[in-house]
Formats: sequence, C-alpha cells, structure tokens
Amino acid sequence: MVIAGIVLAAVLVGLAIGWWLPPRGYRPAIARAGGDTRRILLPFSGEALSTRALDAAIRLALAEGATLMPAYLATVPRSLPLEAALPQQAGRALPVLEAVEQRASRKGIATDCRVSRGRTRRDALRRLIAEEDIDRIIVAARRNGDPGFAQDDIAWLLESAQAEVLVLRPGPDDHRVVTAKAVRGHF
Repeated sequence: MVIAGIVLAAVLVGLAIGWWLPPRGYRPAIARAGGDTRRILLPFSGEALSTRALDAAIRLALAEGATLMPAYLATVPRSLPLEAALPQQAGRALPVLEAVEQRASRKGIATDCRVSRGRTRRDALRRLIAEEDIDRIIVAARRNGDPGFAQDDIAWLLESAQAEVLVLRPGPDDHRVVTAKAVRGHF
C-alpha cells in the first residue's frame, strides 16, 4: 500500500513537472533593452513565399529566441477605401500564414502574423515598418518569376528601413515555395 502511494505520488510529480516544462526545442525569447522580444519580419505578397527565405527566418528566430512576424502585403485599389474587405487576397494569404505559423511552432518559435494594407506592395510594407518595432527584415529577391521582391523594392527597403535587412536569392535550381494551394518542395 505504501509503495503504491509512493509510485502514485512520483507519477503525479512527474506529470506536474512535465506540465510546467517548456516544449522540446523551446528557447526563451531574447529581450531587448525595453524588455520586448526581438522581432523578425518576413513580408510576402501573392500566393507564395520563398521556402529559402522562410528557412532562413526560422533559423535566425531560433538562434536569437526572436518572434517571427510573417506579413502579407495586401494591395488595395484606389477605387476602394483602404479598409475595404479583400476576400480574394485573404484567401491567398491566410493559408500561407497558417503554414508558416505551424512550421515555426514545431520549432518552438513564437509568431505574430500580420496583414498590412497599402495602395502598392511597397506602401503596405512602408506602413507596416512605420507601425511596428522590427529588428530584422528578411526578403526574397525575385528571380525568373519566383515570388519575391524586385530590385527597385529591395533598393528602397535598404535605404528606408531602420532595421537590419537580409536579402536572399534562391539558387538557379531552387524553386521551392510555400503556397496557398499546396506546399511544394520539402516543406
């Protein structure tokens, strides 16, 4: 009877410890001077995101204990108010944001998904950067129709952003992307 009580107590203590321990692979976020967590912005538009850029963002967030902030850049036509509903763009963005969030959470990385609106993709990115406290921005460079940012957008970002900017261009044979319809590549 005493042994059964000890075993039961040991099991309960083990369960309590397991309940309070962080998930495997979890690293606490690194705080900045103001006490906030470092944040890495991963902007995209359209219905695909470069897997190479996502992999780099996840590796950096994991190494720094940072929050990953994937952000869909929605373009609103001038004929509509900036706050207008955009169901087609939401239909493309939300599955990609969800895929990024799931992949990051498997690594123990916190995410803060965003949708930023603007008249152009650059305007949406400008608005987001102005509103948020961001430490690093990771963007994919466009190549041969792959998703990513054009040279003029990257030049503007390098000049305008007050955060570190990391630009990735996939290799010539790397066409892996995360899409709203399906995930291609090794995702």
